[in-house]
Amino acid sequence: MSTLTLDAEALYAELRAGVRGLWRPEMSLLGIWSGGAWLAERLQADLQLPGKPGVISSTLHRDDFGERGLASGVDPTKIPFAVDGAHILLLDDVLYTGRTIRAVLNELFDFGRPASVTLAVLVDRGSRELPIQPAFAAAKVVLPAEQRLSLARADDGRFAFSVRAKQD
Repeated sequence: MSTLTLDAEALYAELRAGVRGLWRPEMSLLGIWSGGAWLAERLQADLQLPGKPGVISSTLHRDDFGERGLASGVDPTKIPFAVDGAHILLLDDVLYTGRTIRAVLNELFDFGRPASVTLAVLVDRGSRELPIQPAFAAAKVVLPAEQRLSLARADDGRFAFSVRAKQD
């Protein structure tokens, strides 16, 4: 069995180029906690975008909330811009079933009604359960359902991926 190796820093460079192509001056960055928030924070600095990126959590709107409950250490949603009428560039590290994106959109609409939401991801795993597609994905990979792809951030801000068995 071969092991999947992904260069998260190279994929981040692809994502940065993709976001540069999607970016419009009226947009605001919003990263999904945790990996998407790390990406938004770094993109904001690297692309020298105005303002501050927001962070959004899917925790309270997940369809498996009853099983998972509140995760400890999850940052609450912090959106430093008005959502009503905003054009939002939503960032996530790994897109898989689409359920996290659905939960995040529900959370977002608790804060107002954006004019548009554009999704960009570092990795698209496919296997969607909901009709959600990114406007940009730095990579598309296929992994067995029993494996989980996770983004980590080192103390120096560099990204790395790990692939491990899914824990139920």
